[in-house]
Amino acid sequence: MADKLKPHTYERREVLALAGTGVIAVAGISLFPVTASADAAAVSKAVMKRIGDKSTKSGRITLELPQIAENGNTVPIGFEVDSPMTDSDYVKAVHIFAEKNPSPEVATFRFTPANGKAKVSTRMRLLKSQNIVAVAEMSDGSVYMVKKAVKVTIGGCGG
Repeated sequence: MADKLKPHTYERREVLALAGTGVIAVAGISLFPVTASADAAAVSKAVMKRIGDKSTKSGRITLELPQIAENGNTVPIGFEVDSPMTDSDYVKAVHIFAEKNPSPEVATFRFTPANGKAKVSTRMRLLKSQNIVAVAEMSDGSVYMVKKAVKVTIGGCGG
C-alpha cells in the first residue's frame, strides 16, 4: 500500500524567512542595473535600416549642438536642411541617432513642402559624451549625413 502524503504546514518563522529571501533577491537585482549602450556599429546599422543601401553625401544639413553639455538630461539640439521645400525638391525626413545612448535611434522628423522650412530645435537626453548623427532624406532620393561630437559633463553616467 502507498503511504498517504501529509500536507506540510509552514510555521510563521519559515514563511517570513522565505518572504525575506524573495525581497532580498528582487532588491539585489535592482542594485546592479545593466545599461546597454549603442556604438558606432549600431548607429550604422540603424542608419542602413532607415535609408537602405543609398550612399550618403555631406552638406545641406547643419547640426547645432553644444561642444560641452553641462547637463546630459537636457541637451539642446537643432538642425536645418538647406532645401527650397518645393513640390519637386523638399526634405522628406531627418533622422537623429546617438552613438552611446541605450538605443541608437533618438528621433525622426517628417516634412512636406507645406512645412516651408526643414528646421527643428528641441532637447534630448544623452547618457554620456558621444557623437550625434543626423541623416536627411530628400525627395529626389539623395541622402545627406552629418556627425558632431558633444561632451557631457554631468547627468546620465557622466562623461
